[in-house]
Order: sequence, then structure tokens, then C-alpha cells
Amino acid sequence: MSSPSRQVGNRRLPPLPSGSRYSPIYQRASNGHGTSPVSQAKAAKGPSSNRTSNNHGQSSHITHIDLTASFGDGPFRPALVQGKAIGNGQADVDEEAVRIFLRANPVFLEDYVMKHVDQDRLERWLIRKTRKLKIKAGKKPSSSLDHENNKQSDPHRPSLSKWKFCVHSDKKKMLEELTNDIHQSPNKQKVLMELANCIASACHADSFTLYLVDATGKALFIYNPNHPEGRTSSNIQIKDGSTIAAYVAFTQKPFRTNEVLGDDRFPEGIGLEEMNVFSDSTAQSVLCQPIIQSNGELIGVIELCRRLGHEAFGEEDDEIVNSYLVWGGISLYYAEMFQNMQRHRKLTEFLLNVTRSIFQDIVSMDTVIMKIMNYAQTLVDADRTSLFLVDNRTNELYARIFDIGGSLEDSRSSNLQKEIRFPKTKGVAGHVATTGETLNIADAYHDERFNREIDLQTGYTTTTLLCMPIFIRGNIIGVVQMVNKKSGVFTASDEKSFQTFAIYCGLALHHAKLYDKIRRSEQKHRVALEVLSYHSKCSERELTSTQEMPVQEPFPSLESYKFDSYSLIKEGTDSMPSLVIQMTKNLFSLQRFGVDELWRFVLTVKKNYRDVPYHNWTHAFAVAHSMYLVIRSGNEKFTALEALAMFFASLCHDLDHRGRTNSWMKNEQTPLAAVYSTSTMEHHHFNQTITILQHEGHNIFSHLSPAEYKTVLGYMKECILATDLALFFGNKSKLKELVEKGQFTWDNQDHRKLLRAICMTACDLSACTKPWEIQLEIVRVIYQEFYAEGDLEKAQGKTPIAMKDRNTAHELPAHQVGFLVGICLPCYELLQKCIPDTKPLVEGSQANLAKWSRMAQHNRTALESMNPPSDDSGKEDQEGKEEKSSEAGGKEEETEKKQTNGSEVEKDAETQENQSDKKDEANEEEGGKDDTKQVEEGAAQENKEGNTSR
Repeated sequence: MSSPSRQVGNRRLPPLPSGSRYSPIYQRASNGHGTSPVSQAKAAKGPSSNRTSNNHGQSSHITHIDLTASFGDGPFRPALVQGKAIGNGQADVDEEAVRIFLRANPVFLEDYVMKHVDQDRLERWLIRKTRKLKIKAGKKPSSSLDHENNKQSDPHRPSLSKWKFCVHSDKKKMLEELTNDIHQSPNKQKVLMELANCIASACHADSFTLYLVDATGKALFIYNPNHPEGRTSSNIQIKDGSTIAAYVAFTQKPFRTNEVLGDDRFPEGIGLEEMNVFSDSTAQSVLCQPIIQSNGELIGVIELCRRLGHEAFGEEDDEIVNSYLVWGGISLYYAEMFQNMQRHRKLTEFLLNVTRSIFQDIVSMDTVIMKIMNYAQTLVDADRTSLFLVDNRTNELYARIFDIGGSLEDSRSSNLQKEIRFPKTKGVAGHVATTGETLNIADAYHDERFNREIDLQTGYTTTTLLCMPIFIRGNIIGVVQMVNKKSGVFTASDEKSFQTFAIYCGLALHHAKLYDKIRRSEQKHRVALEVLSYHSKCSERELTSTQEMPVQEPFPSLESYKFDSYSLIKEGTDSMPSLVIQMTKNLFSLQRFGVDELWRFVLTVKKNYRDVPYHNWTHAFAVAHSMYLVIRSGNEKFTALEALAMFFASLCHDLDHRGRTNSWMKNEQTPLAAVYSTSTMEHHHFNQTITILQHEGHNIFSHLSPAEYKTVLGYMKECILATDLALFFGNKSKLKELVEKGQFTWDNQDHRKLLRAICMTACDLSACTKPWEIQLEIVRVIYQEFYAEGDLEKAQGKTPIAMKDRNTAHELPAHQVGFLVGICLPCYELLQKCIPDTKPLVEGSQANLAKWSRMAQHNRTALESMNPPSDDSGKEDQEGKEEKSSEAGGKEEETEKKQTNGSEVEKDAETQENQSDKKDEANEEEGGKDDTKQVEEGAAQENKEGNTSR
């Protein structure tokens, strides 16, 4: 509905007739227009007797009336005396004299009008007065039958003002009652019915009928408030050549007639002989007006009737009906607005319940489908509901649950979960799935798209259908088909409501599909974890055989920083698990551990290290051994929980290492890099540690309280993440500042945390503190990993950094000098200041630095003494020899023009050792002079490589 002001401006008031049924002296002419006795007297006497002269030289009208009957001895007696008697008690009265008298006596005029003029006549006078003022202003009066003028009327005309003085106090009372009815029951049909009652009473109609437009917009039905459905069973088609109401609805123009029958435009008259107390033969005058909303939509027709013998409807009645419809438009506007608000509130509550019910219980796709169908059935009051999903792979529609009727429990029990499939282009559902068009079918058997075979098979009769697609991300994923509305046909309101509901349906189905995929993925993940767990855990046979392996006890060299872990492999017997048990016993005593749990844990940790050149089980044991010595060197300054976490974090710090750096993981966008954006491999190592602890029979910390267990795991995470060299520089700077300022204290937890991190880095890099022979072998296997990663980068068209490039193998000593000076020595010197007994780490790294410095100087001198670069072939051959490296574990392939980097390095080392002491001292001085430059180069390389240079 439009706003009230617009309705007032858009309605044209019909013209008034010249007569009225309420006039006591007017008679109705056969042509339907009223004429007065005065006019008849004028016509009989002729034009000469109609006018007389007044004092102003203007002709005045003389009216023949019965003086005695009309005025007697009243105030008009002087005028009568002056008039000329014509016999039979009548006289010629000078109208001008009467006008002069009335203008001079307004009080008398008012008194006379109040006593002798009825209210209806007064209303008509006011209407005529307004119309004359309008004509005088140059405006043509509107016609009740002129629809075009009705559309183009002046929006500022005083229709509401006319209505105000047209409506009497009793009508005002009726309007107030109507307002109360609207407030109590704001139903659009009831508002129209109350409005029709008011109009019929105001126009003194003998009967009235309210026609409303049905949901199809093609037929009228009689509104009956006493009927359960509020309507009669029969419909009247909106067309020409039927009834008056159908004709008015067809033309959408007001109509007034005194000839009910005999007009070709509505041969059936009012068509209510069997439904109304007044038949066609008793209805003499009919006034019929359409009820049209501001958007041009026809919503109903009001038909007023007067029986034979009563005065016909006139223009005043048109005016009254129009006035009431203006006010009725206002009422309808607010009533419909309130009704829409109520409908939206109910729909919102309904959708909230749907959302809560569906999304809180996404157990399976079938459960969601069942709920959607039941809620859809409730929403549009359908008898049955079906939901079909689209299978784009086979271009079919399918459903396991269909034709839902009754409660949810009944539907679940009645469906046999038998899937039905049919082509996507077949039937009503197929048409909707193909075109995305919503179909609202009032008669299914008259629609060629309907498949009658279903009704023949089921014995069910389909009458009405509402079929709508369900979209998600612009794609049709399903079709909901609602069958047989329980009351009438599916309306446009049903379509709008279900369009909103379909959005939630799409989301629910989408999430249900995702849930099914996630659930299947979880099941696959569990199976994979079960298989992985079986193969990654130590078997009972491995446990038994390892426990029975003889181990030398005590193991003297275990207490030295120079202990060679690789020598245990060369002996052919892996006694490292037994030595881990021995170190655990020395540090913590086995009374606090379950012996079998400790053995299982150690063996499983060993099994979860990959067979890569450097970051393998041997490296893990070497780091754990170094941490064992650091803890013992701390003279019990570390708490039991700290020592426990640091030792086992060292053992597990490289679990499942792939032999690749963090930067490579990120550049290749591996799954691990997607899971852990920072310290990628370190986070994975800790996660693997937790996984092993969670295996049955592997929790070595089960003896701890929950608080202690949480603390130990927190320490272990900090320690494992600290092995990322990208974090080393920050930790070193903070701790160095505290030490230099004398502010370091063991009582501060933050200071202890920094020291634990430095201890982890020191132990992780402890290979550079080993004796020269061990150092040389470890460097060889480290660079096998670096070169392998560089080869992968070259294969991808990238240029690796020098540390990963085989072509720069001759620069290896210089790289080691930079690594020792830039990272290792600062780390060990800082650690010694906090734990003095770790001095062997500093001494070992210094000794190796001297060796690498001499080698770097030797290589530099050799390069400078080479022939000019014109002989490229010889240089390339020499570099090719330096590029070759041997396989891990002593495996060597004898191929043409290959030799290992390790052999080259050993050869250079032996050459340097065999030189004279004097030359050795000179070389040391030269190496010392070159240390500064090598430090700068090494620091630059380390900052560029970040967490890769260990």
C-alpha cells in the first residue's frame, strides 16, 4: 500500500448528481436524474415569466410556491406582501428580496438551517459548494467513470477536506470502531470487511458484497468472515461479459448503474441470486468500485446495492465511497505494514529455530535432509515434501528420502533409505534443476512437465506444486518440491518465505556435505595414524633384544666432551640406546621411571629419526650426550624438572627431520610450512615428541603430577624451538647484556629461560668442539645435506647460496671459519661465563678454528698462485674433482673423475700438519690476520641463511 498522502492525491472524486433521494420535494425522473417543481413551473410558464427586474437593473428569478404552506406569517411576510398574488394561495416572491433579507439576518438563516435542514442535505450542499469553488478556480470536476482523469488528478486537491465535512458524527463513530478493530486484529481481509461495512452504512445501501482477488490474481471470490477459510468455494473469473464485479475488476474503473440487467458488458448482473437475500430482480441500483493499491495491483471490489423502490445511487455516494476508500487506504497501509512485520517476525523466529535445530545436530546428510523437508512442509503448510540433490557427475537428481508427510519420527520410520535417481531434465524437479526457475503450479495435471506416473504408482493425487531450487555459491545443489497445499494453492507469500528459507537450506546442505567429507577424512586419518603408529613404535622383540644387549659399565669416555658418537656405529653394534639409559640413570636415577616405558620411549625415538646424512639418530645422541655433560657441569643449578626437560628435549630435538632447512620448506610451500609458519621443523619435532609420549606404554613422565607434567612439556617446547638458529641471535644478545652488566641471576626465571636456550644451541652445535678428526667427518656429512638441497634448487632453475653449491666446495674452510667465529665461539664463551665447567667446549671450538683458518689461508694462496684464468679447462677439471663427495656411512662409488670432499679436506689437513713448526706458526699468524675478514664473511652468510647453518 502507498502512504496516506499519496492515496489522497491519487484519487479522483466522482461528480454529484442533480437530485437526491433524501429531498422531500424532489421526484425521481425516468431518466435517473432529479428535477425540482420549480424547474417544472418555469418550463410551463415560459421564458417571459421566469425573470423580473430588481433595483440594480438585473433580472431576478421569481419562484411559484405555496405561500401559506411554506411561510405563513413568518419573517418573509413583507416579501410576500410585495409579491403579486396569482391565485390558489400562491404569489410571486422576489428572490432578490429574500437574498437581501438573509444576508442581513445571518443568525436567522443559521437558526432556520439548524431546525429545518437535515444532515444529508447539508452534506450535499457542502459538496456542491466545494465543487463550485473548484469550477470557479478553473478546474474541471472529475468523473467517476473517467479513469484517465483519475490517474492524472491533482495530488494537492482537498479530498481529505471534503471527506472531513462529508462524514457525520455517526460515521466518525463507525471509523473509530473500525480503528479499534484494526488495532485488535490487523488482518487485511478483516480491515476490508470493516471498511465495506462503514461504506454501506454511510451510503445507506440495502446490501453490499466484498470481493477479494485470489492468489492467482485472475479470479474474485466473495469474502465470508463466518467461513473457516474466509471465502466462498466458487470463484468469479476476472473478465468482460460476466458480472458487474468482474467487469469492474477487469476494467479497474468505478461503475454506477441503475440497469442491473440488460447490459452486454455484465449480462449476469450482480450474479448473487443463490447467495444473497436480494436477487437480481430486487436490486435496482448498483455502485461498484475497485480497491487498487498504489502499485496498481487490484486487491478487491466493493459492490453496493439498493433494492427496487429506493432512490438510486448518486454522485454524492460516489464521493462518500471515495472518501472512505481514502481513509481505508490509510488503514490498509498500516494494517498491511503491521501484518508484514508480524509475518517477518514469525518467519525470523522460524528460521532461527531451523538454524538452531539443523546446525546444532549435523550428524549426517540424511538427518539434515529430513529436517529441511519437515521444516519446509511446516513453512508453506504442504501435505508432502521431497528434496532432490544434484549429481553433476552423472547429470541426475537423486534422493534417498522423499515424500515426507507427518512428524519427523514417522518420516524416519517410513522411509526405507532406498535411493531414487532420474535424469536431470525429467519432470518438474528436473525443469527447476535445469533452469533455476521457481514453479508454482495450481493444477499439476494440466502442466505438461508433471510426471503422472508417480501418482499412478503411489495412488496419491497431486493437485498443487511448489518447486524451488536451492543454491550455494551460485550453483544449484538441490531442488525442494512441496506438494498439495492444505488450504488452497501456494501463494506468492509462500514463494517469498521459502526463498529466504532456501538460503538456509543451501548452507545446511553445504555444511552437511563438508561434515561428511571431514568425517570420512577423520576416519582415513585415524587409519593412517594407526598404521603409522604401528610402524613407528618399537616392537616387543626389539625391546627384548636391546635390553639383553651387553653394555660396558661404567663407560669411561662418556664423561668427556670429546666422546665420539660415530665410533659406536663403526663398531657395528648400536649401543646408543643403552647409553641413553645409562645417562638417564646417572642424572635422575631409574627409580622415578618405569624401566620398560623408558626403553620403549628411547627405542621409538630412535625409530622416528630418518636415515638422512646428518640430522639422524647419531646426531640426536651426540646432542643428548653434550646436554648430559652440561647438566652435570652446572653443579645442580638446574632443577630436576629443568634437567629432565633439557635432556630429553636434546634427544628429541630433530625427530623426523627430512634433511631440509626451514627456508626450503617455506619456499616449496610444503604442508609442514602451511601448518607452522615460524620455526617450521622445530614445531614439527616437538609435535612428534608429544605423539610418542601419547603412545601406550611410552609416557616416561607418568610419574609426575599434572602440574609437573605441564611444566616439563613447557620446558621441552622452549628448548626444542631454541634450536632454530633464527632465534639464537636474540637470545644471545639478551643474555650477553645481562652477563656483561652483572645482572644475570639464577633466581630470575627469565634469565634461566635464556640460559636453557643457549645450552640447547651449544649442544646442538657441539660437533664443532670435537677433536679435529671427528670434526672433519661431521662437516663432511653436514655438507652432504647442504649440497643435496642445493642440487634441488638448481634443478628448479634457482641459484643456491655458496654454502649449498657444490661448485664452491673449495670455499668450505672459509665457511667454517665464519661459522665458528660468528656463532659457535660467542655461544660457548657466553655459556662458560654462566657455567664455568663448560670451558672444554670453548677450547675445542678454538682449536678447530685454528685448523680451519690455516686451511682457508692455504686454499686462498693456492688460488692466487694458479695460472691466469685463460686455461678454463684445467680449472673446471680441478673444481669438478672438488665437487664430488662420498655417500654417507662410508659407502663410496668408484666413478671416473670423482673424489669425496672429505678426502680433499683430509689431504689438505695432512699437508698442513706435515709442515715445519716455523711455517706452521707463520701460517697461524696469517690465519689470525685473516680472522676478521672471515668473521665478516661468515656472519653475512649466517644472517642470509638464518636457521640452516648448523
